[in-house]
Amino acid sequence: MTGLSREVGQSRIGAIGINAALLLLALVSLAPLAWMVSVSFMPSGEASHFPPPLLPSAATLANYHELFARTGIGRNFANSLLVSGVITVLSLLVNTMAGYAFAKLRFAGRERVFQILLAALVIPGQVAMLPLFLMMKGLGMANNFGGVIVPALATVFGIFLVRQYARSIPDELLEAARIDGASEARIFVQIVLPMLKPVLVTLAIFTFMASWNDFMWPLIVLNDQSLYTLPVALASLSREHIMDVELMMAGAVITVLPVLLLFLLLQRYYIQGLLLGSVKG
Repeated sequence: MTGLSREVGQSRIGAIGINAALLLLALVSLAPLAWMVSVSFMPSGEASHFPPPLLPSAATLANYHELFARTGIGRNFANSLLVSGVITVLSLLVNTMAGYAFAKLRFAGRERVFQILLAALVIPGQVAMLPLFLMMKGLGMANNFGGVIVPALATVFGIFLVRQYARSIPDELLEAARIDGASEARIFVQIVLPMLKPVLVTLAIFTFMASWNDFMWPLIVLNDQSLYTLPVALASLSREHIMDVELMMAGAVITVLPVLLLFLLLQRYYIQGLLLGSVKG
């Protein structure tokens, strides 16, 4: 009994040590975000003091008021919401159909085409930006939302993720539906999509976060400031108000908050989709 009690005590001490280390790492990771929020409520110039204060001496909403009243950040917020929402919905449709096709439909060159798609993952995205911009310009999509949305409609990662999960769908189930006279469209809508729900939520979170935080491509393809998305507008704002740290932090909070809330609300489905995809794929 003494040996058993000693082992139980050691395991508890080990668990406490691990939890304490994880808590410390979490606090270190959250500290910059917490300071960003704190600075956004500080009066102008207070964050420039040395040493910088951790909390505002007098909390104020003046920075947020200036962002929406004078800089027009609300319009940029709406632009980001529109672009990210459209990209998420349309890319889910395209990536889901392509991933299902590569997983369950038989056609000539299926494996070869999929291998070529996977090979494209090793090519840096920056390499393709110039030819992609010239292509969008030739199609008349430069300096409009179409130039931002169209290139994001299909991604190799999205197709791969859906394909790996769709491979777990029993072939017998699909064949039984075909024998009963169901069309491929009906099979896809009524059988495949409900079974892909966990991975679709995961892919939707990935896609929305990526498009919301995307900076480089909207900066290249958009010239009109009224069309800027939030990250591009915030970078432009920093050049105009380089010394106004509080205003910049308020803009950063507005940029980070939507995707953070989205992840916190859907994190259970996000993790479930990743785990099920890794086990079943």
